Amino acid sequence: MESSLRARIRAGDASAFSELYDQYARSVYNHAFRLTADWSVAEDVMAATYLQAWRSRARIDDEGGSLRPWLLGIATNEARNHTRSNRRYRAAASALAAAELTEPDHAEAVAGRLDDRDRITAAIGALAQLRRQEREVVTLCLWEGLDYESAARALGVPVGTVRSRLSRARARLRGLVDAAQAARNPARPVGQTTQVRDTAGLAQEVNR
Repeated sequence: MESSLRARIRAGDASAFSELYDQYARSVYNHAFRLTADWSVAEDVMAATYLQAWRSRARIDDEGGSLRPWLLGIATNEARNHTRSNRRYRAAASALAAAELTEPDHAEAVAGRLDDRDRITAAIGALAQLRRQEREVVTLCLWEGLDYESAARALGVPVGTVRSRLSRARARLRGLVDAAQAARNPARPVGQTTQVRDTAGLAQEVNR
């Protein structure tokens, strides 16, 4: 099925390209937002991604798996061109922190949602503090679920580079999220943050 789609796109089949858009537009859009922290910029990145994908369709291999890693690699490059300052990440974190959650008759549910919001806020703020290369592997591997090989192809780097960048990024994220939550909740012992993958999953649900 995917090989047939590849062949049709290579041949310039517009309907096949529409199928590609329908399959992965949401994933590309969310990935772009996670890299830019701006919905408007994410729209521009998604449009540029598909335009570039169409222009470079002749370079698609006839055989292979999902085209999603290829698209996310293009989106990553386009996001680099559209990236503004990290102030957008801080603004997003502040907006989440200021959001009001009201559920007066369900105290336990509210407490759980507040804790989730705190972790999401901390994760977004921490992501902003990572180096660009670390931020890219985090979004591809933790949020988008790409394996090392697919992420390496998307970024155009060796698999070992993805592994080392992700290892450093995860360590930094844990420290940054713990520090952020400790600052917001002094009574909670540092180190009780959930796994970085879980934090990434929470943010993914918000961004869908």
